[in-house]
Amino acid sequence: MYKYILNRLFMMFFVVIGISFIIFLIMNLTPGNPAQLILGQSATPENIAKLEAELGLNRPLLVRYFNFIINALKLDFGLSYQTRLPVFEEILTRFPVTFKLSSIAMFIATLIGIPVGVISAVRQYSFTDAISMVSAMLFASIPSFVMGLILMLIFSLNLHWFPATGADSWKSFVLPSITLSTATMATLVRMTRSTMLEVIKQDYIRTSRAKGAKEKSVVLKHALRNALLPIVTVIGVDFGYLLGGTVVIESVFAIPGLGTLLINSIRMKDTPSVMAVVMFVTLAYSFVNLIVDIIYAFIDPRVKSQYVRG
Repeated sequence: MYKYILNRLFMMFFVVIGISFIIFLIMNLTPGNPAQLILGQSATPENIAKLEAELGLNRPLLVRYFNFIINALKLDFGLSYQTRLPVFEEILTRFPVTFKLSSIAMFIATLIGIPVGVISAVRQYSFTDAISMVSAMLFASIPSFVMGLILMLIFSLNLHWFPATGADSWKSFVLPSITLSTATMATLVRMTRSTMLEVIKQDYIRTSRAKGAKEKSVVLKHALRNALLPIVTVIGVDFGYLLGGTVVIESVFAIPGLGTLLINSIRMKDTPSVMAVVMFVTLAYSFVNLIVDIIYAFIDPRVKSQYVRG
């Protein structure tokens, strides 16, 4: 199995390189001069040219890219154009906030989504099933920023239960986490229900019931375990998406995470910060997918046997 992990890590390197090259091209080919944005509209051409030379913007595009990659391999992403501080230190400061927000949101979505999906599958076509499916469709259809504004209006401005912005205490993470969890929760409910319905109809489930096994044991031990592979896939993919997809929510709730840093860096054409954030999120997403693949082997012995044979 270690060969499989090494192979995935080798492929991950080229994925990060490819994504970084695309982002670097986009940042450098879009209109706007970082030196002009930093100095303002009243800056003289001499000052702009001097700052471009200081930032290395007067060098050829490929030379700048290869210099950035070589330095990035040493965990040196350069200095931010805005703050003139090391970008890597800024990321290490902000990533725990984004990780905490994404983890809480994923925990809420998993804690509610899987049990509701199992109950809906077991009680197919019941009133509970109908309510859960309608709710899942509703949560999946509402954009995250709209959900965030609705929660902020109700629980912050009217009820004053939770703060509307910031990340000063645990209360500051309640509304953003719920906002992020709704779409993932809806996906988990529908995925769990559909997968459980397929598994429940299998012959070995009927055999377990015919042998007199308790319904709880049939559902949890036999059906749910065999339905976990696609559910774990959704959890892993959505968690990786949350790590890089909190941009809108962090902006709505003014949370100082990677999303806010990315938005501000794009506005100022702060290429080192944008590149560092994108590469960091790409690595995090790739590692999450790798962990999901390893978890497969512990859930399903058939997957582990394929790794061993490989």
